[in-house]
Amino acid sequence: MDQDHVRELRAASPLGKEAAYISKYDPALLFFIPRKIKRKEIGIADVLPFYGVDIWNAFELSWLNQKGKPMAAVLVIEVPAQSNNIFESKSLKLYLTSFNGTKFKDAAEVAVTIKKDLSIAAEADIKVTVTLVQNHLPITTANLPGINIDDLDVVIETYQPETAYLETSVEIVSEELNSHLLKSNCLVTNQPDWGSLYIKYKGPKINREGLLKYIVSLRDHNEFHEQCVERVFMDLLQHCKPENLTVYARYTRRGGIDINPFRSTEAGCDASNDRLIRQ
Repeated sequence: MDQDHVRELRAASPLGKEAAYISKYDPALLFFIPRKIKRKEIGIADVLPFYGVDIWNAFELSWLNQKGKPMAAVLVIEVPAQSNNIFESKSLKLYLTSFNGTKFKDAAEVAVTIKKDLSIAAEADIKVTVTLVQNHLPITTANLPGINIDDLDVVIETYQPETAYLETSVEIVSEELNSHLLKSNCLVTNQPDWGSLYIKYKGPKINREGLLKYIVSLRDHNEFHEQCVERVFMDLLQHCKPENLTVYARYTRRGGIDINPFRSTEAGCDASNDRLIRQ
């Protein structure tokens, strides 16, 4: 994304600005960003080279019942990768905050309302689940599948995306790898985004030291979560040429919300919403 687009985004977005606390339902608080701008930058055309979803978990959803009593719930949002737009996370937080002083019949009505508003903003059919805290199943943490590569002894010198680190051998393998060293920065505020990355592929064996150095090279790069994961996916697809590929990032929570983008060449390959220790 060129600097003019970044400046326009910063000017229009609520990110990095003081925002009034609005406790009455207001869908106009939602701010969306077209996916196509960043996708064009990394070589994604109109026909997507992947299937996928962005899973959002929001833990600060509250509203009033018909008697004025507050209700507390956990919200899960699933945004298909083929949606035209993504949501700016602070605007989603402000939007959800506007439910705090608004009366709804029940959790089902809240879910229908959120689904309608987000589907309009994303220009896609959004899946929404609202679960009262007292009805929620216990949340246990899991580990990412596969082999962790974080203990590899590598020298790191680059903290901007460097695809030259991505090398393969002639050996054909099927393997799952993961790293907890994913970090990039918000495109607008420059604040750090921390995450864990899962990669599953079949094809020429990827050099693990080079892969780790590539992952760390994103450390000072500025991009939204969804855009960063699509960059990783495209870099691996173009430079390592796997037969099939899945990339999934589980990001840590900010403002009561975590965002977890999943991309795969395999149709019907579902993303689990298992929580990691840092989530």
